[in-house]
Amino acid sequence: MPQLRARCRSPWRWSTGRIISVVETLVLPKSNDPCWCGSGKKFKRCHKDAGQGALRLPSVLPGHISPARAVPDSIVRPDYVGNGGRPGKLNVALVKAPSTIAAMRLACKAAAKVAAAAAAAAVPGVTTDHLDAVAHQTYIDLGGYPSTLGYGGYRKSICTSVNEVICHGIPDDRPLQDGDIVNIDVTIFLNGVHGDHSVMACVGAVDEPSRRLVEVTHEAMDLGIAAIGPGLPINVVGQAIETHARRFGYGVVRAFVGHGIGEGFHMQPNVPHYFDRNARFVMQPGMTFTVEPMLTMSGKYDYDVWDDDWTAVTHDLSRTAQWEHTILVTHSGHEVLTILD
Repeated sequence: MPQLRARCRSPWRWSTGRIISVVETLVLPKSNDPCWCGSGKKFKRCHKDAGQGALRLPSVLPGHISPARAVPDSIVRPDYVGNGGRPGKLNVALVKAPSTIAAMRLACKAAAKVAAAAAAAAVPGVTTDHLDAVAHQTYIDLGGYPSTLGYGGYRKSICTSVNEVICHGIPDDRPLQDGDIVNIDVTIFLNGVHGDHSVMACVGAVDEPSRRLVEVTHEAMDLGIAAIGPGLPINVVGQAIETHARRFGYGVVRAFVGHGIGEGFHMQPNVPHYFDRNARFVMQPGMTFTVEPMLTMSGKYDYDVWDDDWTAVTHDLSRTAQWEHTILVTHSGHEVLTILD
């Protein structure tokens, strides 16, 4: 789950009622009319496709969110679950002790198992809430707690981000459509530490541009991970990711970044996925953090947030993809923790 680095950059936010009203009653504006979205910009400067003169509408609308799923009392919760969703202050070293690293390996492998189970269930006609149910039961079967459940008031066990949703999409009753792409973001709390992992699933017959976006995003993540090593500044990760993304004309989302993880869900360091010359944090053996780039098909990275205060979408409604691994910095380089045996 990416850490929020900045709030919504554009002046408007999605309103559920506004979206439904727009879809049902919209009359195509003229180029110089105010855009239907309420941004205050002219239509031609906002949601008019300059290349085709076509109207852009969201492919994903807010749906009904079911109640939070129960977790057995026997499963240990992170501190924020009993603290109104607010994590307590951590007094832990960024360089992990050997025992913590051993626990991280177990938690991260468990996260990979949860993600694989949910991704296998992503087929046309299945709701994202069903994916949440599959993941939730897998967490419990593994003896872990869904880290997102109760974090900051979030009431689901995974995030499901479909098509133009960048991240933090809330599972609901929207059925997956043939041709959708969906990011499934999983974090488990197990043995006192968190393991964070996300994967992309292509639903049914997905068009080639979308498949390419998914593939290139995975390649970009791998290149960012390959740059990790002790004594290097953290910005080598973003430099590798952004360089690869630009080769294909893709944009790198800047508002959401990777993060340290371990005893806490979100810790230092922040890990930008673009080149930030000011990100000079030096990596050391024993540090663990996530690498989770979000690339956009249009090449832009402006975004908006729905009224649920979680769901982030590309402002131009272009498709986006994300992959994520949790990484350990080693004396000789790095180790990817969120992999299956």
